[in-house]
Amino acid sequence: MDKEMIMPTELSIKDKKKVEKGNVMRVAIFARSKVIEVLTQDDERFYLIYYKHSFIYGAKLDQVEEGAFINKAFQEGIVIESPHPLLTVLIPEVSVSIPNRNKLFSQLQLHFSLQEVAHIATTLDSFFEKDQLIAMIDKIYFHLRRSGKFMKSFQVLQLLCDFSPSLKSAKERLDSHEFTSYRNFYHPLDYPSIMQKDPLFVELHCFKNRSLSNERMVLENILCKQDGLTALLLWLENANRLQNAQSVAKYTEIALGFITMEEWMLALGQVNINPFRVLPESKLMLEKMLRKGNYHQAASCLFKFIHDLPSSYNAILETIWENCDATFVLKHLDEFAPLLEHLSHPENTKQLEDKIFKLAVNMLNEHDLPSVHTKLLAIERLYPQSEVIRKINKMVELVEDPDRMMDLGDYYAEFKQYDKAIDCFFWEMELQPQNPSPVRKISKMYQNKGLPKEAAAYQKIYNQIENNQETG
Repeated sequence: MDKEMIMPTELSIKDKKKVEKGNVMRVAIFARSKVIEVLTQDDERFYLIYYKHSFIYGAKLDQVEEGAFINKAFQEGIVIESPHPLLTVLIPEVSVSIPNRNKLFSQLQLHFSLQEVAHIATTLDSFFEKDQLIAMIDKIYFHLRRSGKFMKSFQVLQLLCDFSPSLKSAKERLDSHEFTSYRNFYHPLDYPSIMQKDPLFVELHCFKNRSLSNERMVLENILCKQDGLTALLLWLENANRLQNAQSVAKYTEIALGFITMEEWMLALGQVNINPFRVLPESKLMLEKMLRKGNYHQAASCLFKFIHDLPSSYNAILETIWENCDATFVLKHLDEFAPLLEHLSHPENTKQLEDKIFKLAVNMLNEHDLPSVHTKLLAIERLYPQSEVIRKINKMVELVEDPDRMMDLGDYYAEFKQYDKAIDCFFWEMELQPQNPSPVRKISKMYQNKGLPKEAAAYQKIYNQIENNQETG
């Protein structure tokens, strides 16, 4: 499956009374949060923040500041670039409305815990002043502390210190004697125990340290129970290094809950895993495409992995080559060259010659003769007896022979390159002004081009030359 076959992921954004429409360019996953970058029809960029699949806030930004959460998410998170088969799945809705910023935090407290609200605040530093966010987190901290919820207040204080490490007052409180027992609870990192009281901490810590095998395994176990899609993305991030038959089967089952098998094959391909080696179903899917006549789609699925296909796919490749039209082959000629190496060397048939002819005509419409000759070398190696390619080779020889322009013009005419044929016949007409043959051919070329006036004009010249020779 080719990336070109993936439709853009569109999103509508209502900002006050104005509705902006755009395409999702990329998404960054960072633990429980998600950042979506949208490019509007006016080439403006919106950034949208989500928490646990719920839209939180967003706005149009001319640039993202270094060190801001959005910047961090795209640098350190799991990033999915458009086009990608999972991109649409990552977008919970096709339209969002930017909430009133003045009521945002009071609304968040209706849906999330105070610790989660404090964490969400740390993701919004591209839209609110940092001091404003610090004040909001501090307010939550003091509220919890006054309420006697010291463990919760300590958790919020940890979030504040991570958000603003240079904030001296927060560091002093975190290190104070009254929080000693809570600090000790987090050291050493006993994830099962901490998970009972502070799952947000475990997810954030393990996500940030997911390059370590233990933390990655803890995070994977959490996500497989709570968020299969993020678990899938986590696996894809290192799938090429961590893959084995068991894990491929496990995550294929998860993936098919979100996307089709064709899309999953492409997703694997984007992380350099050959689906035709690891997915037994992939060959059956290609055969199904061929039965339905979807030859171009089948070819697009295979292109990236032509160099690493089992020989059992050769019959499929032959069917694709025989049935893909010349326009499609020309568009993907570089990909078709290695495909042809897998094929047997059958005798030329009229059907095959017709295809090579159409391919040559299309190529000559867009490229000069030497380029066409070079591009056809891969096909010539497979079909050295092709009459069409023999003619192209002969044309390359004739280009260097000014005495054979009539022959070259005839070949160009045969390949429907009428303007180039006319140039050759003009050359001959100037060299032999009394020879009626090139004039007659020029008239015919203009007829083929659908220009009757020009054709008639040269027919008249041809008649005059003929008359002069008869009376002379």
